[in-house]
Amino acid sequence: MDHAYRGSIVAAIAAGLLVLPFTAYADDPAPGSSQGGKPGPAATADVKITTELPKQISVDNSTEKTDLTAKIANSGSKDSGPVTLMVVGFDGMRITGVQGCAKIPDDKLPAGSNSGYACAVDKLEAGKARTYQVTASFDLQKTGKICLPVTEGKTDKLLWQQGPVPFGTSKPTPNAPDTPLLLGTDNVPFGPDKPPAVDELPRTGPSDAAVPLGLFALTLLAIGGTGIWWTTQQKSGRP
Repeated sequence: MDHAYRGSIVAAIAAGLLVLPFTAYADDPAPGSSQGGKPGPAATADVKITTELPKQISVDNSTEKTDLTAKIANSGSKDSGPVTLMVVGFDGMRITGVQGCAKIPDDKLPAGSNSGYACAVDKLEAGKARTYQVTASFDLQKTGKICLPVTEGKTDKLLWQQGPVPFGTSKPTPNAPDTPLLLGTDNVPFGPDKPPAVDELPRTGPSDAAVPLGLFALTLLAIGGTGIWWTTQQKSGRP
């Protein structure tokens, strides 16, 4: 990668980190789930990284806006060292912000995704968790998915990946103030030409169209994680 290109990417990532507040250690206030998650090839017994998403979110029917809490946890016996958490949107679900994280440029997103943020975590101690407030939009006339991959530092070593897992409902509520969406359920779109479905049980579990484990981790780390860790090391004086 030439210096001019790397500099432009680092500048974009650094700007995102500077204007956003940092997240704090906390517990997810809503019930969380690791549904659709799987350890990556680099996972070890002493560092057990997982992520969680809420089991249910609510989308405003007029604005199609929603928010949720993404959690990263270490249930291993030693600290994780530097890791990168990414929050990526697919189809009708677009990630519009992640507290304390840097936006991945649109032209550098992996194929199939529409938005994403990269979060640099200096280390996650054993038994600790960190939460990130996520804002998003959800086009209720489409299906929507979210994915949380975690890699080791600035490398392409995948520790964990949750998703892409869908949020959705089989019983749309177009006349209500909002629509509740369940994790692991494919959304039934509604609109002028798509009347709400009736008497259909929610389908749960990983989507059939799920991206294979680690398919886009390399891409994200190349443009997001590397820039974040490179910037962090430069500021701290590390070589």
